[in-house]
Amino acid sequence: MIQSAHTPAPRQDDPPYQKGEPVALFIPCYIDQFYPEVAEATARLLERHGVPVVYPREQTCCGQPAFNSGYWDEARRVVRHFCDVFAEHRWIVSPSGSCTAMCRVFFGHVDPDERIVAVGRRVFELTEFLVEILGVTDTGATFPHKVALHNGCHTRRELGVVEPPLTLLRSVQGLDYRELPDVEDCCGFGGTFSVKMAGLSLSMGQTKVENIVRSGADVVASPDASCLMHIGGMLQRNSDTKHIQVKHIAEILDAGVE
Repeated sequence: MIQSAHTPAPRQDDPPYQKGEPVALFIPCYIDQFYPEVAEATARLLERHGVPVVYPREQTCCGQPAFNSGYWDEARRVVRHFCDVFAEHRWIVSPSGSCTAMCRVFFGHVDPDERIVAVGRRVFELTEFLVEILGVTDTGATFPHKVALHNGCHTRRELGVVEPPLTLLRSVQGLDYRELPDVEDCCGFGGTFSVKMAGLSLSMGQTKVENIVRSGADVVASPDASCLMHIGGMLQRNSDTKHIQVKHIAEILDAGVE
């Protein structure tokens, strides 16, 4: 069942975070391979707020691509490996709402074992962790741009993480926040959906691009690099929109901080 924005996915946040507790970074495949700067910004953000960061090197994928494509047996093996790697860690943080939702919402669908579900519920999306666990509302960043936020479907609907990224962006010095028209609409990426249903994916993406233009933003931010990869590709293919940048929210929250 898909979680609504008003019914957050269950998470293990009790007892509360204690100062000095280490956090394990879960870096999704596409960030590791294509956007390592997002992982670096995430680590700096956490460390700047007094959080010791560890990176379990045995980590691979959360299993979402296989799960979404219907290959549940293959996904189950990946999920079990993930849980073996992260089992010892109380707090797990990822700069991806999509992969966090896979862990928190869908691990139990793949494998209802209590150990699997328990590890999944200890995974937090970055802005969620900063605002709702650490109590951070201002990272001290400076980013003098007109910024629109695209909050992906998994982050918004399955995790219910809506306010944390907005709270953090609005505290950034010099940032002019621009609300996207039809802000809740999907960008059309949807992982393997964009491959299997390319025409529909592009049509949805074009609608999102038109709304970005209407907002007047010169930068589009998101907690999901996967959505940004789709949106950014479409923006770059049009001479009228190629000036609009895409930035993972971690990069903006880390910008201009000494």
